[in-house]
Amino acid sequence: MSVWRRAWCRQLLAVSIALLTLLHTMDVNARPAVNISSLKEKNPTIKDDNEILPPDHLNGVKLEMDGHLNKDFHQEVFLGKEMEEFEEDSEPRKNRMKLMDIFIKVDFNKDNSVSAKEMQRWIMEKTEEHFQEAVRENKLSFRAVDPDGDGHVTWDEYRVKFLASKGFNEKEMAEKIKNNEDLKVDEETQEVLESLKDRWFQADNPPADQLLNEDEFLSFLHPEHSRGMLKYMVKEIVRDLDQDGNKQLTLSEFISLPMGTVENQQAQDIDDDWVKERKKEFEDVIDANHDGIVTMEELEEYMDPMNEFNALNEAKQMIAVADENQNHNLELDEILKYSEYFTGSKLMDYARNVHEEF
Repeated sequence: MSVWRRAWCRQLLAVSIALLTLLHTMDVNARPAVNISSLKEKNPTIKDDNEILPPDHLNGVKLEMDGHLNKDFHQEVFLGKEMEEFEEDSEPRKNRMKLMDIFIKVDFNKDNSVSAKEMQRWIMEKTEEHFQEAVRENKLSFRAVDPDGDGHVTWDEYRVKFLASKGFNEKEMAEKIKNNEDLKVDEETQEVLESLKDRWFQADNPPADQLLNEDEFLSFLHPEHSRGMLKYMVKEIVRDLDQDGNKQLTLSEFISLPMGTVENQQAQDIDDDWVKERKKEFEDVIDANHDGIVTMEELEEYMDPMNEFNALNEAKQMIAVADENQNHNLELDEILKYSEYFTGSKLMDYARNVHEEF
C-alpha cells in the first residue's frame, strides 16, 4: 500500500465528516483526502508558482494518483486553460457567450454542428494546452530548486528545499543531510520523503546519475507526459488496488470500496454511486478487450492523455450525452442545454437566448 493510500486511510473519518458538509466535494470520485498537498499548507509563504511538490491532481488524466476517477475530466479536456473562467458564481450570460464562442472554434468546418472528429481534434488541442501549462509551471518550479542555475538538481538538494517548504530550517536541514544525520521528522513527512525518493529515481533517465535536469524534473512533477513515468504511475495505482498481487485488476478489485464508511444513508448513497460509476468505466472503457481483466498495458493506454484513440472515444461519449436528436453530432442548443456536463456551470434560459445571441 502506497503512502498516498495509507495517509488517506488514517484520516478517513475526519474527511468523511467534512465531506458531508461540503456537497460539491462529496462526489463519488473525490480526490484523496490526505496526500502530498496537505503538506503544502504547513508553510503558506511558499508561492504556488514556485511549487516543488508533485501535484496530486493531473489535468486531462482520467485517474487520480490514488486510483479515483477524475471527476473534472470532461471539463478539463473540453475547456483546457479556460476552465477556471467558468466559475459557479459567474454571470450566466457571460458563461453562455463563452460557451458559444467555444462551439464556433470546435466547429472546424463551420457547418453549425460538431462531429466526433472535430471534438477529438479539440480534445487533443486542450490536452496539449494542459501540457504546455505544466511546462511553464515546471520552469518556475525547477528554478526554485536549482538556485545556482547549473541546470541539474540532486536528490539531496531537492530534499532540503522540500523540508524548507514544510517549515524546517533550510540551513539546518542542509547541514544534517550533508553529515548524514538523523533528520528527526514526523512519520508522515518521512513516508512522503520515501515516496518522493522512489519517484525521483524513476524520473532519472538512463544513464542514471541521480541528477535531474529540467526535462526530467518535468517528468517527476508530471508523470502523465513521460512514457516511462506513466508506467510508474500505473504500477503505483495497480499496487494499491490489486488485492491478489497478480499485477492485474478485476472488476471486483477496481470497484472495492476504500476501508471505512460513514454510518448514514447519505454516505451509503455516495458509495453506491461510486461503485456504479467505476463499474461502468471499467467495463465500457478501461477493459479494452472486454475479458474482465485490466492489465497494466490497458490501464496505461487508458491513462495516456495524448492517446488519439482515447480522445476519439471520449469525443463520442461527450456527444452521446447531449445528442438529443440522435444525429451523432452536437448542435449549439444541445451544448448549451447540457452546459453543466461540459463546463461544470449550468446556464439558465439557454433556449430563449440561443437564437438572439448566436
